[in-house]
Amino acid sequence: MDIRRRNNVTVTGHAEWPVLLLVHGFGCDQNMWRLVIPALAENYRLVLFDYVGSGQADPSAWDERRYSSLDGYAQDVLEVIEELDLRNVTFVGHSVSAMVGVLAAAKVPERISRLVMVAPSPCYIDDDGYRGGFSAQDIDELLESLESNYLGWSAAMAPVIMGNEDRPELGEELTASFCATDPDMARTFARTTFLSDSRKDLKTVTVPTLILECRQDVIAPREVGAYVRDAIPGSRLVTLEATGHCPQLSAPQATAAAIVDFAGAA
Repeated sequence: MDIRRRNNVTVTGHAEWPVLLLVHGFGCDQNMWRLVIPALAENYRLVLFDYVGSGQADPSAWDERRYSSLDGYAQDVLEVIEELDLRNVTFVGHSVSAMVGVLAAAKVPERISRLVMVAPSPCYIDDDGYRGGFSAQDIDELLESLESNYLGWSAAMAPVIMGNEDRPELGEELTASFCATDPDMARTFARTTFLSDSRKDLKTVTVPTLILECRQDVIAPREVGAYVRDAIPGSRLVTLEATGHCPQLSAPQATAAAIVDFAGAA
C-alpha cells in the first residue's frame, strides 16, 4: 500500500534538517498545526499526516478492529516513519496522540528520540488518587450522545473543548473539523480515545519528554499534566498562557516557541 497516499503525508523542509513529526488528535487532521508551521519550518523538516479515518486519509484503508485500539494509530505512525526512513525524530502529539507517541517510541526508540506531548491525558476517567477530569458516567453519557447524534454532539462539544469563548471562530473551526469526519469512524476513534488508560505505558518512556499543558483545559486538567510529569522521570512540564485543549490554534506562537526551545536544546 502507498503509505504516503493512504495517510495524506506532507513533508516540508530540507532532508538534512532535524525532523518534527506533527500528529493530530481525535476529530482533527494535520490542518490543525497550520498556525505553528511558519515558526517551526524555519529550522526543521516537518512531517505531517492524517490518521486513517481522519482528514484526507484514504477511507478505503479503514479497519475498525485495527483502530479500536491506540496500537492501531501507533501503527500508522510507525508505517509513516518507516516509509520515509525518518530518524532522530521529535514526535509532537496532540491530545490522545501524545499517548500514541508513547506507544510508538517504545517500539522504535532508535528512530523516535524525543517526545512533545501537547495537552496529553493518559486516562480521562477519575480513579482512586487520580483525576482525569471525568467520571465513568460522564464518559458513558458523552459516548452515548456521540453515537446517537454525532453531528449534534460535535456542534455542542467542539466549542467546549476549544474553550476561548471570546474567539468563537476557533470553536467553529473545530466543529467543522469534527463534522467533516465520517461519523462511524469518529465513533470508533472516540471510544478508543476516551476509554483508553495509558498510565502504565508512561513508565516505558526513556527519551527526553516535554509536556505542554494549558492554564485551563476542560479535557486535560492541570492535575493530569503534573501526573504525566511525575510518571516520566526527567520530563519537563510547561504551562502555556493559554486556555482550551488546542493551544496550537489558540496560542500558536507560545506553543511553537516551547517546541523549538525543547527540540533545539536536545
